[in-house]
Amino acid sequence: MQHPVIMAPMFLVSNEPMMKAAIRSGIAGTFPSLNFRREGELGALLERLNEARTEQSTGTYGVNLIVQKTNPLYKKHLDTCVHAKVPFFITSLGNPREVIDAAHSYGAKVLCDVTNLEHAEKAARNGADGFIAVCAGAGGHAGPYPMHVLVPALKKAFPHIPVVAAGGIATGQQMASAMVLGADAVSVGTRFIACLEATVSEEYKQAILEYGMEDIVLTERLSGTPCNIINTPAAKKLGYKQNRFEKWLSRNPRTRKYFKMLVQIKGMKQLERAIKPNNYNHLWSAGQSVELVDDILSVEEIVARLIHEYDQTLLAFR
Repeated sequence: MQHPVIMAPMFLVSNEPMMKAAIRSGIAGTFPSLNFRREGELGALLERLNEARTEQSTGTYGVNLIVQKTNPLYKKHLDTCVHAKVPFFITSLGNPREVIDAAHSYGAKVLCDVTNLEHAEKAARNGADGFIAVCAGAGGHAGPYPMHVLVPALKKAFPHIPVVAAGGIATGQQMASAMVLGADAVSVGTRFIACLEATVSEEYKQAILEYGMEDIVLTERLSGTPCNIINTPAAKKLGYKQNRFEKWLSRNPRTRKYFKMLVQIKGMKQLERAIKPNNYNHLWSAGQSVELVDDILSVEEIVARLIHEYDQTLLAFR
């Protein structure tokens, strides 16, 4: 990597052109494996990304795996990624041990999403190579703590493990702030939704430009886990909290796995419909950094601006 920036994995947003543009730009592009669910689709994509990676002197890619038991494609996708020798993984929502062992078998690295010190301790015990510090304000599944607390806390508790700051970062000035706190890199998601390479609807991209930080709300009703979305009329209709019966189903040992799987499948379908043009069901995932996104640019333009702002910020304080 030429620049310490990860393009965050975004469900139904991250795509092949974005990954290739990230590689050309000297950063790491990542995507959720669940974006490619058709038979043979993921393996074919990984072959093309490996080829693109060999053509560039800098830049790389990684795959985000949801390691919860509720992900029916987890094992199949892990095997496909290992076969393709994916350079690195990001794990979310579960025990990362199996991914870590598989990745280390051929020299790949694993970064684990963590939202608190307890999660980090478990990931470290299992051999994590780094942490994605998922902070308050992140798009999708966000953590409860601000970057200015979580990142230094992780560095203090685990001084030898790299930390990637994630949540609320859209500018080079914010990137510099994360580095001052001790982060080794940053993960940027929402800013890249408004890129030319993204194939989501223009309505979704315009929403990233038009809505502000106060329009981002947490809902439990899309995946069963608190998730940041834009507070559109459709989001208000969906609601933000599970009812008492839904909470009971999600906690009961007999029903938990299947109920969470049902909620996630239903949520995935709702989000999938929402990203298509002219769809009235505007359920759009985004983070609080929508406040700072004002234009639609190419991935390479976004990266160039980010690094220029970062360099200028550092120069201003020398």
